Amino acid sequence: MNTPAKSTQMRNVSEGELTEVDTQSKRGHARMKKMKSFQIPDLYKSSIIGGIKEARRLKDKLKKDFSPTLLDLGSVRFLISRHFGFCYGVENAVEIAYRTIEENRDKRIFLLSEMIHNPDVNADLQSRGVKFIMDTHGGQLIDWSELTSDDVVIVPAFGTTVEIQQRLLAIGINVYQYDTTCPFVEKVWNRATAIGQKDYTIVVHGKPSHEETRATFSHAKENAPTIVVKDMKQTIELAKYITGEKEAETFYQEFTGQYSENFDVTKDLKRIGVVNQTTMLASDTQAIADYLKQVMIQHFDVNGTDISAHFADTRDTLCYATNDNQSATYGLLKEEADLAIVAGGYNSSNTSHLVELCEQKLPTYFISSAEKLLTSDLISHFDLHSKEEKITQNFIPDKEVVTIMLTCGASCPDAVVESILLKLVSFFPESKSVESVLSY
Repeated sequence: MNTPAKSTQMRNVSEGELTEVDTQSKRGHARMKKMKSFQIPDLYKSSIIGGIKEARRLKDKLKKDFSPTLLDLGSVRFLISRHFGFCYGVENAVEIAYRTIEENRDKRIFLLSEMIHNPDVNADLQSRGVKFIMDTHGGQLIDWSELTSDDVVIVPAFGTTVEIQQRLLAIGINVYQYDTTCPFVEKVWNRATAIGQKDYTIVVHGKPSHEETRATFSHAKENAPTIVVKDMKQTIELAKYITGEKEAETFYQEFTGQYSENFDVTKDLKRIGVVNQTTMLASDTQAIADYLKQVMIQHFDVNGTDISAHFADTRDTLCYATNDNQSATYGLLKEEADLAIVAGGYNSSNTSHLVELCEQKLPTYFISSAEKLLTSDLISHFDLHSKEEKITQNFIPDKEVVTIMLTCGASCPDAVVESILLKLVSFFPESKSVESVLSY
């Protein structure tokens, strides 16, 4: 197993390192989380993927090397992303959810919505009796009237709205007892509160229908006027209301459902600050913030004066895992390959952004599990543009040696990545086994 550096030079991970990592994967997994060690069900773990991750961690403890790991099996080569899979927030949520089940066997257990955007995790929780109150889009599956104060309700990693918190408290359910909200999501809420209390209007860069954005919007509007922009295109249109290029009356139709109650477009866009959904592309959020800052500078003619009178100096609010995964994907794409496989839930925002990055360079297939690898000639994959699954023939090129990039989102278990890896290897009968490469 090798690691490409700057696209040309290769570095080897020694036999001793790999053997030690493979035989001590559980201890290695615990050491990876210096802040906290999580108890994750074994069904989500993988000795192969865990071993590869730990070998890289030992070689790069400061996480400065974003080049991929090369797994050379002869007839097929895998370029495996430096960072991928369960992040701190997801491991925290998974641990709390399974502990909650274990500690409340005599009670009904509900999740507000999907725990994380991964079908395997959500299906397993449902198989253990957990019921979802809402779907991922906020549609009601179980009426609030069916809940009682004796029920257990788990708040998912995305967090939830102030309105839902109040509804649960009114029923007599302690909304904070089984709260798995990611600490990096809460960091965004705190940032929004801080700038809102300084009389800035909060601009949230995020997908308006996403659970996390809905939660962030709800918490932000408690402190200040708030509006959601989903991309640069919407941001450019928002700027036209700042400069007066567009009539104020059209704002409320154009941004229906994306602004807080009593939002006054003639007053509330004179002082703004940008925060974001933690899983958006870092480059997109930065571009939106930079664009709005320049609009404020030019419109209010504050060159040479203090821009803070109109634009809040907010630091980036992406979580570390999103940053690492995106940086690792850029590192992955410096290499040459025939195709990319990206694993994860089809409604996972951070995973979809990895797919978008890979699609810019090479054929990319977004799959949820190894079952989508139908045969060596057929793959069933999700098309981000049509929002539908489709089947592609001859996705593996007819070559003597095929190179495949492999990565996944922050909510995808290592076990899923391992099963995809092994399924792909099975399509190359003349290849070396993964185990033999990891142990020589």
